[in-house]
Amino acid sequence: MHMIIYSLVEASTAEEALSTGKTVFDRLVGAEPQSCAVFDYYVTFDDEDTTVAGKARWGDLPTAAPITSEEGEELLERAWETTKKEFQRNLTRVKQALEEHSDDEIMRDAGLARHAFKRVGASRGPSICLYDQHATGIRHRGHLDRLLEEKVENKTCWIVPADVHF
Repeated sequence: MHMIIYSLVEASTAEEALSTGKTVFDRLVGAEPQSCAVFDYYVTFDDEDTTVAGKARWGDLPTAAPITSEEGEELLERAWETTKKEFQRNLTRVKQALEEHSDDEIMRDAGLARHAFKRVGASRGPSICLYDQHATGIRHRGHLDRLLEEKVENKTCWIVPADVHF
């Protein structure tokens, strides 16, 4: 499966933002020795060679955009809406599992209940589409607001999208 993830990074230029974003995405695919893969691979939107991912799959998204630009605001809104929808979808599955199954059935993962619990509690991977520059998932609005407050004031915050496979 494919999805778009986004990284919020500090940078002075689009090139620097893309480079820092790729470092984040490298961590998420396990390309660094100390990192743990939660996605199989990624393609950023500067890649013109692929015919099955990035622009070829999702259209012409910016490679990187300042968070205060119109493009940046649109990407951030898209990322946050996806985050909320995915959380709500998984939370609904958890609530249904608790209503419909006994403890023993849940222990045996009836209806993939334990999988839903894991997805609600995840801090990285397919349940999370927005990351900071340390590859930490942004899971709630308070975390996002703190990042934006400190970085937007300095006008150094960029958002970098990538197409990931999981």
